[in-house]
Amino acid sequence: MSDTWTTPASPGDPLIVDPASAAPFAERATYAGAVAAVRAAAAAYYNGSDLLMDDATYDALLARVAATETLRPDWKRADSPTELVAAGVAAGGDVVHSEPMLGLDNVFGEEQLRRWAGRLEKLLGRPAGGLVVEPKIDGLAIAAWYVDGRLTRVATRGDGRAGEDVTGQARRAVGLPGQLAQPVTLEVRGEVFMTDADFVVANEMRTGHGEPRFAHPRSAAAGTLRAEGRAYDAPLSFIAYGLRRPVTDIAGPVPHSVEMAALADLGVTTTATTGGMTVWATVDEAVAAVEAVRAARGTLGYGVDGAVVKADLPQDRESAGSSSRAPRWGIACKFPADTCTTRLLRIEVQIGRTGVVTPVAVLQPVQITGVTVTSATLHNFDDLARRNVRVGDVVFVRRAGDVIPEITGAKLDERDPASIPYEAPVTCPRCDGPLDRTQKRWRCARGRACGAHEALAYFATRDAMDIEGLGDKIIYAVVAAGIVTDPADLYDLDAARLVTLDRMGEVSAAKLVASIQSTRQRPLSRVLIGLGVRMTGRALSRRIARHFGSMRALLGAGVAELQQVEGIGPERAATIAADLVELTPLIGKLTARGVNMVEPDAVRLAGGEASVAGVAPAASEPGVLPLRRPDGVPMRVVVTGAVPGLTRNEGNEAVERLGGIASSSVSARTDLVVVGEGAGSKADKAAALGVRVMPAERFAAMVAACDAGDVGVVTAILADG
Repeated sequence: MSDTWTTPASPGDPLIVDPASAAPFAERATYAGAVAAVRAAAAAYYNGSDLLMDDATYDALLARVAATETLRPDWKRADSPTELVAAGVAAGGDVVHSEPMLGLDNVFGEEQLRRWAGRLEKLLGRPAGGLVVEPKIDGLAIAAWYVDGRLTRVATRGDGRAGEDVTGQARRAVGLPGQLAQPVTLEVRGEVFMTDADFVVANEMRTGHGEPRFAHPRSAAAGTLRAEGRAYDAPLSFIAYGLRRPVTDIAGPVPHSVEMAALADLGVTTTATTGGMTVWATVDEAVAAVEAVRAARGTLGYGVDGAVVKADLPQDRESAGSSSRAPRWGIACKFPADTCTTRLLRIEVQIGRTGVVTPVAVLQPVQITGVTVTSATLHNFDDLARRNVRVGDVVFVRRAGDVIPEITGAKLDERDPASIPYEAPVTCPRCDGPLDRTQKRWRCARGRACGAHEALAYFATRDAMDIEGLGDKIIYAVVAAGIVTDPADLYDLDAARLVTLDRMGEVSAAKLVASIQSTRQRPLSRVLIGLGVRMTGRALSRRIARHFGSMRALLGAGVAELQQVEGIGPERAATIAADLVELTPLIGKLTARGVNMVEPDAVRLAGGEASVAGVAPAASEPGVLPLRRPDGVPMRVVVTGAVPGLTRNEGNEAVERLGGIASSSVSARTDLVVVGEGAGSKADKAAALGVRVMPAERFAAMVAACDAGDVGVVTAILADG
């Protein structure tokens, strides 16, 4: 790495965040410049203004500062951000804290976490009597005082000794009640932040009042907490992670985990009630729990930039003590940043299979959570205008969990004065026809006719009708020749027509025709997937097919009936109903050509008495779906890793044939996780949450036994896991 404190010159290069491996600065002036840059970035971060640099760049720069100070202690400045709470830039205030609000030191990765645990054990002279692992929420630390059960004052952490009074705005934070369940006097410490849902609402409010979008949930929360005189009140949330005496109704000293549970009973949202806090006896278990938090990142509904590991017992905390800026009994294990900055090179427009017109950002490649990102969604044209991003901007790109990367905002202070706002198309970029702008997502007025190639390709995919041999080149050829305009036309093809196409021989033509004709008896769920009904996907298409049983019943259903299917709300139901009306002529053509429009009965154990873990089946059914709860509610099942004899999609289909709901993410609501080879982090998260796990081999055996109607085998598998 060159002797500079700017972002690495090579896009996609991983930033160094570990002080042990970071390169020190060779020149004192460069070191001083880096300190100034860190302090400026920290000031923007802690004071809630626009971010000056992303987390990855900040951590890398701070690591190089720390490495330089280790090598050249005589260069170390009195205002060094490595020694002070909040990098020494957070504003103090008039509210003096009962005890200093310290920060946490950081570690990066398992090896450093284990070294910290070793130091803690050395300080205690024995292993800690329990380690708590909690998500590290990306928000603003506050202290809240309750007197006789009533919230009286809230202050920011500030410089650690005193903070600003933010009682007015903090009272609105969900999770920080104005009145406790009991008239106790205590001080709560925790994090004010914006959930993902909060952030969306906050930006709608902000742009609706003519102000620029918030670029990042953390700065949005910090700015909102300090805001005075705004015409709107953006939403905030709160989670407590600490408690200070005096306490009258909570006996002490007690373990941190017990304290958080007791505080939750008083009505405060704590790490114990969000499902994020776990307590472990060994370092190995704590390391696994940190990995589970990392795997769950992006599914929690709020930003997490690491996991906090800390001693559970108060006597361990007292023995370990604290430095001037951080406790020795706790540590923050930082994760790779899920938000980075890069340059927006251009904005392209894509036309989907239903004619939806979507703007997409093409980016200078940047590495985010181990993945090189080159493009990001811009959602829709109205949202693009609200985000106020332009070609050439340095933009914040977020990739939370496994979701598609999105641009959250631009660094307006670095915008080229000559840049111009993006102009949305006035006609369809593909066919130059009119655009339907009546909904948030604009659509070519020709609909699926404009996206004919995409519609045909999707219809032929393996998860849909699985037409072997119908690739992109052939689709382009038949569409260009005018012999296919929609999926129903495929069933009119014959070999004589196909051989007239370029590079299509008689044998290949005959095979393709046979492949197309063989798909007539695919189940209704596959037909629905292939049609690509708007606001549905593979799993929802299967649920719809099983709920209604036939296309005739589905087409006769109204918005209210559609909402009876799990996962369909009012807005989605209205869109699905409208799209089915649009698809009715095509469905009629497919039916006339002999394509099946019925979903076979779900697999049932004829006369069976199978149950899950010994729970009795629903008595109302003579044949029982093994992945249903006793009250008939489908179990939520996640299939992760390879299942013998089944593809990933076939595994999910099997879950739903057996009465369950196939899910892609593990949460506290999950009933069962099927774990196969290459399962990865979902298996770890299931273990951390205590969700039941079934080996993939047993799941495959259960599917086979269901198909054979072997009740005894299924019962044994469900009982044993």
